[in-house]
Amino acid sequence: MCAFTGRKRNVWGAGYTELFFLDEVTALAAGHRPCFECRRADAKAFAMLFPFLPGEARKADEMDRCLHSERLNGKIKRTYQCEPDTLPEGAVFARDGYAYAVRSQHHLRWSHEGYQPAAPISGVVDVLTPPAMIEVLRRGYRPRWHDSALAITPQLR
Repeated sequence: MCAFTGRKRNVWGAGYTELFFLDEVTALAAGHRPCFECRRADAKAFAMLFPFLPGEARKADEMDRCLHSERLNGKIKRTYQCEPDTLPEGAVFARDGYAYAVRSQHHLRWSHEGYQPAAPISGVVDVLTPPAMIEVLRRGYRPRWHDSALAITPQLR
């Protein structure tokens, strides 16, 4: 069971599904936006930066449909390639079997336990963060980072 503001729900219950990630950077890379229930202010800020066409509504189900199409190709994670120095802060990419997150000018190696310092990476990488999320990050959305990332880059708090 999960609890939020005195309410309790079964995980994997009817309706929406609660998902748990290391941090918001990881969730965005997996194609999941902030929750309008438990993080309403962040979700509204995110929605205002989401790349819709002029005049389109910024509704959760529309964002979810877009993100779902960008994160999966059938049951396979959809990726695309680019140079890591073109990615905004909060983007996640893969190289040589490892995942890395961009934090300012740093590349932090991701793990289930947290982030580790990594040497700069150049050359083409596989971007894990969906294109719409990349655009939201480019437009100024600042995701929440795991404490391990903050410890590696304390000057960026």
